[in-house]
Amino acid sequence: MPKIIVTGGAGFIGSNLVDALIEKGHEVLIIDNLSTGRKENLNSKAKFFEKDLRNFEEIRPIFDGVDFVFHEAALPRIPLSIQKPKETNDINIGGTLNALIASKEAGVKKFIYAASSSAYGRKVELPMQEDMPCAPVNPYGLQKYVGELYCKVFNEIYGIPTVSLRYFNVYGPRQPKEGAYVPVIGRFLTQRKEGQSLTITGDGSQTRDFTHVFDLVRANISAMESEKTGKGEVINIGSHRNYSINELAKLISDKITYIPLPAGEMHDTLADISRAKELLGWEPRENMEDFIKLALKSNV
Repeated sequence: MPKIIVTGGAGFIGSNLVDALIEKGHEVLIIDNLSTGRKENLNSKAKFFEKDLRNFEEIRPIFDGVDFVFHEAALPRIPLSIQKPKETNDINIGGTLNALIASKEAGVKKFIYAASSSAYGRKVELPMQEDMPCAPVNPYGLQKYVGELYCKVFNEIYGIPTVSLRYFNVYGPRQPKEGAYVPVIGRFLTQRKEGQSLTITGDGSQTRDFTHVFDLVRANISAMESEKTGKGEVINIGSHRNYSINELAKLISDKITYIPLPAGEMHDTLADISRAKELLGWEPRENMEDFIKLALKSNV
């Protein structure tokens, strides 16, 4: 069976991906510095390296003999990138470049990159299609977009097969629920559990395409296995349905408070998933409303 690296394999998305790969019988190596990942997310059947991707000399030997690399490691969240542009740049761009160089030198068969819909920026036309020009409006979106470009360049110059999956707002098991930069679904569920009012930035009319992590994991594995990917493609991974933040909040609680909208936020996202269907044979299966109903029943 293939030998696979998952960077960020102790994180929300990475750990769900690791579990699925191990369930399929693959040998999995995890590289994570635990800056946002958690030890309790680690699969005991994976080999864990507590390393920082910014340290090339330390991570380089781990890539020897590896067949596939899933690069999930990042410092996520738009507000964090606005507050700490240098630190997020060093990890989100520098770490990606180091992972690509190590993959090139080790001769991996395919590099699958966790890209972001934040790369699109403020788009008037929906749904978002991969061939649209990108105009990021915050450091995080810019950093993730640069990672896509690096993947394409490494494919064109060095011949390393790469594919970039543009994730739309991800939710699901192990999603972050605490801290200053928690994604909106996790934040709303925590606020409801604690009896607090849900805080909405702006007027709540902004919309998001919410994508379940299990759907995301299937897309990643399909990207690894598909013979149609590996030439630097960019592929949207979303639900092809969006909800306003007001609609989302009403699914969780009637207690709502509005606060000022921060700078650098996109107003709307909605994925065109035609390319994912064509190249990956993939489409979403999970339903956000079902997830929220189950979460509220479980009081999580």
